[in-house]
Amino acid sequence: NGNDFAGTPFLQSVRQEARRTLGIRSGEFMFLFVGQHIWEKNLGFLLDSLVRLSDVPFRMYFVGSGYASHELKQKVVELGLASKVSFVGSIVEREILKRYYVAADLFLFPSLNGIHADAKYGIVAATDNAPLVIREAAALGTPSVLIRDSTASEIISDSVNGFLSPNSTEAYSNRIREILCSTAIIKQVGEEASRTIARSWEDVAGEVYDRYNRLIKRNGNK
Repeated sequence: NGNDFAGTPFLQSVRQEARRTLGIRSGEFMFLFVGQHIWEKNLGFLLDSLVRLSDVPFRMYFVGSGYASHELKQKVVELGLASKVSFVGSIVEREILKRYYVAADLFLFPSLNGIHADAKYGIVAATDNAPLVIREAAALGTPSVLIRDSTASEIISDSVNGFLSPNSTEAYSNRIREILCSTAIIKQVGEEASRTIARSWEDVAGEVYDRYNRLIKRNGNK
């Protein structure tokens, strides 16, 4: 996957402006999820993890839409997270979406494709083999926190270009808490994610073009 955010130079001033626009206060962390609001994305697990961080100053933004949106909003209220969690709907304007990616400290993506989830969340498998959103976040210097051994985590080396957690809400929340203790590692891992995960469409197109040429030459010799 390529993405149109790849190659964007990171500027602290741009990040600060994005955070100001979104109302993120000084000393407050920002978490982000972008994608379909469906249970298969393991979003119930994510909310149950966030409630364990209720003592941490954070804002969590959910971008997207889906059949589970209403129930997720209800769950946020039931968990007492309404002051910390916001649902902003689908964003089709790329510059606006970019603002969210740039402002975020961590991209939270606990999808479980490739492994089985706890029956509590009613998930057998999700649909994330190579999620573009992780690459979009990486392109803008925002590292992701994923579940270890999930298919989506295959491109991640823990604490190098992203973060991995065991598959439990306690472990996931503890991993986030641990990461937040060092803003330096968030920046370092975000920069490595940008270097190793994000690819421009021009780069991808060049590789595809080269492969087609090789196939044409090989088949032409038969």
